[in-house]
Amino acid sequence: MHRTPSPAHCPSVHALPLRAAAVLGAGGLLLTGCGGAADPGAQADLRASLPKAVKAAGVLRIGSYLHYPPVDFRDTDGKPAGLDPEIAAAVGDYLGLRVEFTDLPFEQLIPAVQAKRIDLAMSAVIDTKQRQLGAADDGHQTDPGVDFVDYFTTGTSMVVKAGSQLSLTTVDDLCGHTVAVQRGTLQDEFATRQQSACPRDGKQLKVDRFDSDDQALAEVANGTAVADLNDYPVAQYNTTTPARTGKFEVANTHFLQSGPYGITVAKDDSALRDAVSKALDQVILGGGYDKILAKWNVSTGAVASTVVNGGL
Repeated sequence: MHRTPSPAHCPSVHALPLRAAAVLGAGGLLLTGCGGAADPGAQADLRASLPKAVKAAGVLRIGSYLHYPPVDFRDTDGKPAGLDPEIAAAVGDYLGLRVEFTDLPFEQLIPAVQAKRIDLAMSAVIDTKQRQLGAADDGHQTDPGVDFVDYFTTGTSMVVKAGSQLSLTTVDDLCGHTVAVQRGTLQDEFATRQQSACPRDGKQLKVDRFDSDDQALAEVANGTAVADLNDYPVAQYNTTTPARTGKFEVANTHFLQSGPYGITVAKDDSALRDAVSKALDQVILGGGYDKILAKWNVSTGAVASTVVNGGL
């Protein structure tokens, strides 16, 4: 018999390889208490509105790059943990669906959603108009784009080595230095654009790109890069957790750029997009959302309700 978890400790779900994925079976872990009280009639109507294929499968297939604590990572047992897996589990519970996580490189998440290899992506993906449209920096379309269900507000922080004597408070302060980023992220795009702006000051910006934020952080630790650009929840984690306290600090008091995390959905899956949005609104209203954010010490990013395609 499985114990019913408290809302503040919604359990994580199993990560599964893409080509050998298995869902949590009838004897698997089912979440209760994460979404708060619900109107049974409205909940049944919402479940009925799900796409036929999703209802038939009884599972939400979610892609995530599980190497970005505290948003997406693996716990000591190898299971998905963090902000995104717990919010996903609460949404799945409300919709009566099991949740299956697939660990994918970050830059493969949007293509996997578009190709229907997964139903959703939840991996600290920041909603931008460019990603919605599938557009390149010069404006021409490179892919079909995606829709987003925005559920958390974040921004870019600069994590530097503790005791750094450099004054890094604005993006222009990065000119003449080397910064580290995770490849394919909004921070990667941001740093790349700044490279074009820096020569006006006569100083070049070097951007070192890595497959994971931990690798980018290691370059800051060894002094090769002056800063690691990452999202505020990750910056906070890297500067406040016991294992990293005293090693790193956040240099900027204001975000270099801000935007919402979005649950990523294919453009032609509007029924799934709307069902997920409405289900998460119920999780927010029921109090489960706030408890999850508080557990991971990221309540500053809370939203009052979801927004579809609210990124700029």
